[in-house]
Parts: sequence; structure tokens; C-alpha cells
Amino acid sequence: MEMHVILILVLIGLAAGMLAGMVGVGGGIILVPALVYFLGFSQKMAQGTSLGILLLPVGILAASQFYKQGYIDVRAVGVVALAFLIGGYFGSKIALSLPNQTVKKIFALLMLLISIKMLFFDKSIPGEATLHKVTKEERD
Repeated sequence: MEMHVILILVLIGLAAGMLAGMVGVGGGIILVPALVYFLGFSQKMAQGTSLGILLLPVGILAASQFYKQGYIDVRAVGVVALAFLIGGYFGSKIALSLPNQTVKKIFALLMLLISIKMLFFDKSIPGEATLHKVTKEERD
């Protein structure tokens, strides 16, 4: 994995962790769009990788289906999960230091920005672009 990709994954993990700690979001709302827009993951690859990062204890069956089809980037799971853990710690510390109304406004602003981006600025990519679909041989 190239250093710039690792750096982007760390930044995604920190941002998702910070937001999870601050406003209780981070999974599909942050990770999936970030993996798609910043690293060129396909929607399926981003969803599968997000499941691998966040839901293995409770979403193991869903994640295993994506994994079997080659739609989980295990290296990205490890890097983002570690950064998410660190970001979550600091994000929760920040949120607990802010007034409730401020945290509520941060959450609302985040949802608004994401919805505007998805409604008006989401560009369709012809075909299904993937960073790299993992083959069965590579997994084994």
C-alpha cells in the first residue's frame, strides 16, 4: 500500500472517529463517502470496507458476504480502524467539553453539507470503478 493512500486512510479514520466521538456518526455517513471520493473505492467496496471497520462484532455475516465477493480491503480496514479508535477518543473529549447546543449544530451542519453534496454535486462514474477488487487467491 502506498504511503499517500495510508495517509488518506489515517485521515479518514481520524475524521470519522472524531465525528463519532463528537456527534455519534462516522460509519456509513463519513467512511463510505470518504472512501469513494478520496480513494476511488466503488460503492460496494466502500460499504464492505466500512462494514469491516465498524461492524465485525455485530455485522460479521454481512461483512463476510462482502469479503467473499472481494469487496473488503483488509489493509484499509486495519489502518482506518486504528485511526478511528484514536479519533473517537479525541472527538468524544471535544464533544464533552462543548455545550449540547453546539454539538447539535455541528451534527446538523454535517448532515446538511453531506445532503447538499449528494443531491447536487455527486458525479456518476461510468462503470464500477474500484481501487482494487481483492481476488480469492489474494485473500488466501
